[in-house]
Amino acid sequence: MSRPPGPFYWTPFGAGRLMRRDPLGFVSALARDYGDVVLLRMGPLQAYLLHHPDGVKHVLQDNNQNYVKGPIIARTKVLIGDGLFTSEGDFWRRQRRLAQPAFHRERIAGFAAAMVRRADERLARWETAAARGDAIDVAAEMSALTLTIVGETLFGLDLSGDAAEAGAALRVALEITAHRAMSYVAPPVWLPTARNRALRAAVRTLDALVCTVIASRRSRDEPGNDLLGMLMAARDEETGEVMSAQQLRDEVMTFLLAGHETTAVALAWTWYLLARHPEIAEGARAEVLAALGDRAPTLDDLPRIPLARMVVEEAMRLYPPVWGIGRQAIAADHIGGYDIPPGALVNLSPWVTHRHPGIWDEPERYDPERFRPGRERTRPRFAYFPFSGGPRLCIGEPFALMEAHLIAAMMLQRYRLTLVDSAPVEPEPTLTLRLRGGLPMRATRVEATVRERRAVASGAR
Repeated sequence: MSRPPGPFYWTPFGAGRLMRRDPLGFVSALARDYGDVVLLRMGPLQAYLLHHPDGVKHVLQDNNQNYVKGPIIARTKVLIGDGLFTSEGDFWRRQRRLAQPAFHRERIAGFAAAMVRRADERLARWETAAARGDAIDVAAEMSALTLTIVGETLFGLDLSGDAAEAGAALRVALEITAHRAMSYVAPPVWLPTARNRALRAAVRTLDALVCTVIASRRSRDEPGNDLLGMLMAARDEETGEVMSAQQLRDEVMTFLLAGHETTAVALAWTWYLLARHPEIAEGARAEVLAALGDRAPTLDDLPRIPLARMVVEEAMRLYPPVWGIGRQAIAADHIGGYDIPPGALVNLSPWVTHRHPGIWDEPERYDPERFRPGRERTRPRFAYFPFSGGPRLCIGEPFALMEAHLIAAMMLQRYRLTLVDSAPVEPEPTLTLRLRGGLPMRATRVEATVRERRAVASGAR
């Protein structure tokens, strides 16, 4: 058997401490020291880490039927249940078929107006803070905004009043669920530990929100034609049964969390990086203002403002919202010249692959031009996979990219954002790659800045 290189730890606890202390640094060091295929041995446990796009493609696409999500993802079920993200096999295929019509291109295009309206409402609330020079937690604002967009477009419900409480509960739930996923032993949730009590309280808060969403829809005469309506009206082809209350809860929870969290994180990192690279921000802003002036963007405008999307895509390269993807081999496999035994844990890391020095020129540099339309043909398909890939490609990818494109354009058009603190923001690798401590920024109205420049120019003449 051909075994890849990698470190050995006498017990799982040694590697576990390193992973919990600095997960991103740990996987980056393994790639640097051992290469594209790494065997991490922790006592009796073994995990294979694949870093090259060819290995990623093999697992996610070419031989995807040999891989399931495995025990790490199973530990997230305490939060999101057995929904589209965590389920497998025939049940997953059924749920995917039921949800797919809600994400057809024409239907997603119809969401653009709601996205723009919600973004306009959120940005209008910044006016007072901008005028006073008060700090705004842009990470929290992006989370609140994307939650209200998902609530309206997919579930037909105004969640703007629930955003703050749901955001706080989500942060707690993600942090503790990630700790459970990366722990050698995850204690049963019913044990009365401090973490378990906090997790149960957070899940209760989120469950209450989900119950509100479902109850609101059940009170109507018709289920509606959005995602929730489709899920409620769907019947099993063989039995004629509708989704159980638990299945419906799990799918709504999955789409509420996944449908807003990853986009919010991607946008927050975008504003952080643009604040660190103001020349790039000004170039993107100039393109938006030239195309739109001061009117709101529409779906038809998006091809004329590609930079507003490129700045987000490059942010997702450097700070992928989903920074690690776990799988488990069903049968033996062979990847990158090495044997993968049946039952082996296989880990893919967008964080590492997106920085692969053999694929990306100056990989640590923020350069949105990498995503100029057409340039994706110059690199391997799985050099960049923030939404996973293959049959398990995120069903909401087109939704998220359109949403991020519109929001980025509107924010560039309206505000110039600067960091309150010049110190680098640290990534917080929970299930998603959040910004530790949030993102306090100051906003300045773009129109005010333009007027000031004109006044200075007039005075000089």
